[in-house]
Amino acid sequence: MIRARGFTTTAAAASLAALLLAACGGGSGGKSTSGSGGGASGKPVAGGSANVLTLSEWRTLDPALNGNNFASGAIVGNALYGTLLTDDPRSGRIQPSLATSFNSADGGRTYELKLRDGLKFTDGTPLDAAAVKTNWDRMRAPRTGSPYLADASLVASTKALDARTLQVRMAEPESHFAESVVTTSLNWIASPTALAKGAKSFDAHPVGAGPFTLKEWRRQDAMVLAKNPGYWDAPKPYLDTLTLRVALDATQRLNTVTSGGADLAVESNWQNLKKAQDAGLSTNTMPLSGGTYLALNTRRAPFDDPRARAAVAAAVDFDAVNTSVFNGAGQMVDTLFDKSSAYYADIPVSKPDPATAQKLFDQVAADGKAVSFTITTTASTESKATAEAIQAQLSRFKNVTVKIKVVEFAEFLTLQTSHDFDVTTSSAAFLDPEPRLSTAFASTSPTNMSGISDKQLDAALNKGRTETGVDKRRAAYEEAQKRLVELHPVLWVNRTAAGVIAVRAVGGIAQYGFGSLRPEQLWIGH
Repeated sequence: MIRARGFTTTAAAASLAALLLAACGGGSGGKSTSGSGGGASGKPVAGGSANVLTLSEWRTLDPALNGNNFASGAIVGNALYGTLLTDDPRSGRIQPSLATSFNSADGGRTYELKLRDGLKFTDGTPLDAAAVKTNWDRMRAPRTGSPYLADASLVASTKALDARTLQVRMAEPESHFAESVVTTSLNWIASPTALAKGAKSFDAHPVGAGPFTLKEWRRQDAMVLAKNPGYWDAPKPYLDTLTLRVALDATQRLNTVTSGGADLAVESNWQNLKKAQDAGLSTNTMPLSGGTYLALNTRRAPFDDPRARAAVAAAVDFDAVNTSVFNGAGQMVDTLFDKSSAYYADIPVSKPDPATAQKLFDQVAADGKAVSFTITTTASTESKATAEAIQAQLSRFKNVTVKIKVVEFAEFLTLQTSHDFDVTTSSAAFLDPEPRLSTAFASTSPTNMSGISDKQLDAALNKGRTETGVDKRRAAYEEAQKRLVELHPVLWVNRTAAGVIAVRAVGGIAQYGFGSLRPEQLWIGH
């Protein structure tokens, strides 16, 4: 058994996890890609142990309170609770897991979730429709504090029709709600009996129906998971044990896998992924659309003036940001949709135009006040460096002043509700555009960081959300993209690197949804 050393928390990956929890919702429909390919092949080998490095540590094992994405330690939720649904990494189609189907016959007004027969939690209680109802209703309750309250609140009511069937009524028609399930903690169902015993008891003895059970949890050190012999999809999981440790420093993370101190690592750093390929390691990434952006707060000056937003958008050269921040290895957001997406359109999100930028800055200043703003960021190396790179570029223009404010995590997370910022970092990364684009940019969304409110944009987003055909949705999102370019509520920065690096002996590397790693598929070759 390979042993990995523990690492202390650093800001970079923790910042990414916070961004994804605060800002990212559902969406599937892309394709996973393998950077260097390789890895173990052939028939899976049963037995053995694996050491996995993750990007964040769960503070609680309550599935409702955790993030189902690569940066938020989703492997823990997938291990303990399994998945109701997954998606095909090639076609993006929703795939059955604990649930055999999740369908709507009325355009997304109601759904029926059908479970497999005879499912049981590890405490022996049934994983039935009533159990799913309990979990989903908890997530819809604001007092629970789920990071996916916006997604869960799309549901108006739930009703167990029988032991295997849950009826779900939506607040409004949602043609693509399955994507919300796949990419949020709605996908994880815990035993209601165990939850009822309280948070302290549940953290000590979490109960799900996943491929693994909790063997040991040494907080801020390691979590050891043991194979669940009663897992529904035998002979999975192939591994006997998984040991998870947090490794937030990018260099240490790569060096540990390269030296054999870990078998695989969840990876968020484009430079690490390239270095891993060059070192002959196996890599896998999800081609997400959207990405990280800087939200320009349209609720107040200076960015309540569209000229100020257009000026900044024209002034910043993000290829230069890539060079200074990512050493040229980053994948910057040039178009809203990745070229692998069915909704891709060649509509650049911005074009550097220094002359136009200066003209607009001068116009705003001539009306009484030059553009002056503060970028609020965390101490994350990449976030801070991005802010500094933009500050440096804008220093070459007249009539614009940029300051940087670095805040602690706790304060950073409050910005989503306080809106007390001029510019701040957020994220809208996705495979399927819904519901993420709507939660990021619809005027009524509580997670609309920029505060943009535009009827044309709302209409295009609503059409894309409710249509079912790809062609009609593509047309709607082309309108949304054009409107976003006209309005400039955000400055798109870089694509999100939802990846995995591993030694060549690791087989079965599979991600779903938002880069969520599936532990039941993993195996170690000899």
